[in-house]
Amino acid sequence: MGHDDKIDNATENTAGKVKEGVGRATDNERLEAEGRTDQAEANLKQAGEKIKDAFKS
Repeated sequence: MGHDDKIDNATENTAGKVKEGVGRATDNERLEAEGRTDQAEANLKQAGEKIKDAFKS
């Protein structure tokens, strides 16, 4: 996995956590759900990159 991909995935995951937290704090269920979705997408992308790396080795 390239450093750029790792950084992008970590950034997306962190942004999702922030979004979820803001949604929870403001009682905005839609924003909270978007944050969880962003985190899930980042985790899936990271898993995909790890699989690619495993096959490259």
